[in-house]
Amino acid sequence: MPQAITHLVLRNPFGTMDVPSPDDSEVKDFAASASLSGDAADVNAAAWASIATPSDPLDGIWASRWNGGADPTIAGDTPENWKQGRADVRVAAGRIYLRFDWDHGRRHGLIDATREGARLVGKYINLTTPAITRPWVGLVVDDARIDGCFPEGRLDFRR
Repeated sequence: MPQAITHLVLRNPFGTMDVPSPDDSEVKDFAASASLSGDAADVNAAAWASIATPSDPLDGIWASRWNGGADPTIAGDTPENWKQGRADVRVAAGRIYLRFDWDHGRRHGLIDATREGARLVGKYINLTTPAITRPWVGLVVDDARIDGCFPEGRLDFRR
């Protein structure tokens, strides 16, 4: 009978693998150069999700989408294609955790970030392929829109 791992302590509220070193120098360097305007010309400005906004400004269910890389597990995928899915955002212990999926729920990712005013600064881990991590910066535009980017592309959230 397998033994449960009882000494493991997770930071994130989802019970999944934590993002490694979410505040490392790679994240800080990317955050220093990332620019998100939050204006009406941004590619995430047009409403593309229809999820009701709860009373808490960030916690809850969101829609997610990303581009900038081709997922080799999706036939014919290209970096320009948006990969859409669902997301669950939770604020815990002074951090923001954004767990999301794509490819009809077959692939999963997690962002672990800190809040710097309207900016979210952190790192992404591909929970399906944990060797893939990237720095990520988001801009909380309002309670229905988070514009986000990583070095190769976009990773946005809407309700």
